[in-house]
Amino acid sequence: MLQMVIATVLMIVLFFGIGFILNMLMKTTWFPLYAFIALVIGVVIYGSIGEASFLSSGDSFTIVDIVPAIGGLVGAILSGSAIKALRIRGFKMF
Repeated sequence: MLQMVIATVLMIVLFFGIGFILNMLMKTTWFPLYAFIALVIGVVIYGSIGEASFLSSGDSFTIVDIVPAIGGLVGAILSGSAIKALRIRGFKMF
């Protein structure tokens, strides 16, 4: 249980940090959110192809896998919101 909490906080911080930097460099607002959604779609497609599919077997995703992924989604959303709030207040990044 403790590892799940630490992994969730780590994913929030990781996706927020990477998303914030990508938003500054690419001058976009919601790119990290789109990248996260593309990553999830890629994992689902990869998991459904082949004989040894982890989505169709009994070893499917559990709550321990899903909660950190939701934490990453929250971090990506927060990075877009932070950049948007900074731009509204007049800050210019690069």
